[in-house]
Amino acid sequence: MQFTSSQKRAITWCLMAAMAILALWLLGPVLTPFVVAAVLAYVLTPVVNKLDDLGNGRLPRVVAVLIVESLFILILLSILLLVVPIFAKELPLLREQLPLLAARVNNSLGPWLGQFGIKLSLDVESIKTFVVKYLNANVEDTFGSLVSSLKLGGSVALAIIGNVVLIPVALFFLLTDWDRLVGLAIGLVPPRMRAQVDSFIAEADLVLGQYLRGQLLVMGVLAVYFSVALALFGFDLAVPVGVFTGLAFFVPYLGFGLGLLLALLTGILQFGSWYGVLVVAGVYGAGQLVESFYLTPRLVGERIGLHPLAVIFALMAFGQVFGFVGLLIALPASAVLLVAMRRARAGYLSSKLYQG
Repeated sequence: MQFTSSQKRAITWCLMAAMAILALWLLGPVLTPFVVAAVLAYVLTPVVNKLDDLGNGRLPRVVAVLIVESLFILILLSILLLVVPIFAKELPLLREQLPLLAARVNNSLGPWLGQFGIKLSLDVESIKTFVVKYLNANVEDTFGSLVSSLKLGGSVALAIIGNVVLIPVALFFLLTDWDRLVGLAIGLVPPRMRAQVDSFIAEADLVLGQYLRGQLLVMGVLAVYFSVALALFGFDLAVPVGVFTGLAFFVPYLGFGLGLLLALLTGILQFGSWYGVLVVAGVYGAGQLVESFYLTPRLVGERIGLHPLAVIFALMAFGQVFGFVGLLIALPASAVLLVAMRRARAGYLSSKLYQG
């Protein structure tokens, strides 16, 4: 069977794409820090270029990269430090309130569950001993348990530390040489396809810019919503919990889960009753519904042209295949795929195969 030159080119490109996808799948854990660094480099490169232009050539690009990356790391650390006042206030309350909450649950739920033949008996003294042991200022016990856990999960701890170190290093080199690396990649494109590839990259860059602006808008709206909603119900730590939850929504599902756990801890310890749990359930349930079915589909999905169902499917599919990194790149990658699908559809509608 003889293949035409067009068929041979098509088969070659399909084989190359399949090999690239297989390599990404097999090397997923190794590529994780580099993928994260590449995404961050794509986002931060315009800022570096802007700073470079403001310097009128007098500011070396390396210095601009160091300034931008340092500011970015400081912003990340500031976001992480939002949880410090939460734990600083809640740990003493946890030491005081947890035994009382256990006794209250034992006294209230025990007789009621006993009617159904379910025996509930919480050992309040054991709980109190546990709380005193692990939440008092016992540095030696805490340090010893930390060392033991690191020994048991040494490979996991080493992987986490390695990624924490490797991502900033990879980000620095990518920001320094981003334009050159992009030029090298484009230089591999056959000259006859250069105009089409340049047009595709420009359209994909426009769509990704719309995605980032939409995602930032969603995070800002949710940060305000959670802070105001929790404050209206009397939460003392409404602002740090609400802002942390809103900003953590950049990571779908995981961000919501972390914010929910912090809010539940705050509500239970501050109010010591079901009131805090019910308030958090209502506020976070409503916030998740609004985010999933309105904010993200409208502010992100519509900006990049994705249907709300496509947004949900993209998150689930990329998360299933690539894990945590898949959740991070799901919508940006879907935006690029959308551009490719639009062009493929236009090519198909103008082809002889469709027109007969």
